[in-house]
Amino acid sequence: MGVFAKAFAVWCAILVLAIANGALREGVLIPRLGLHAGMILSGVLLAALIVLVSTLCLPWFDLQSTRALLLLGLGWLGLTLAFEWSFGLLRGKSTSELLAAYAFKDGNLWTLVLLVTLLAPLLAAWLRGTR
Repeated sequence: MGVFAKAFAVWCAILVLAIANGALREGVLIPRLGLHAGMILSGVLLAALIVLVSTLCLPWFDLQSTRALLLLGLGWLGLTLAFEWSFGLLRGKSTSELLAAYAFKDGNLWTLVLLVTLLAPLLAAWLRGTR
């Protein structure tokens, strides 16, 4: 299996976790903790899950260079943005509604989650002691 297929497979696992995180946020965290705290906890949890998956899967990729690790993260970021925007537009959301997700409002950490997605392979290599 090539690097692109592996990257897509791991991103699909991250996507499933992100969807589950969204369900947890909407169904449990926000109703019990309130909007601000629920959003913050959800963002931190999703970022941690992305780093965990990256750390567990990193040996499968066998990437050695910082450049390759950053390209992997860039690929995951691109897939995430493409999914978010296409899914949002298909659901009839406006561009301004989609852009609102990138504001640090009411505890929304989505922009930081995207940054973690980009850097996750590099963070994983650092956590594994290979960087």
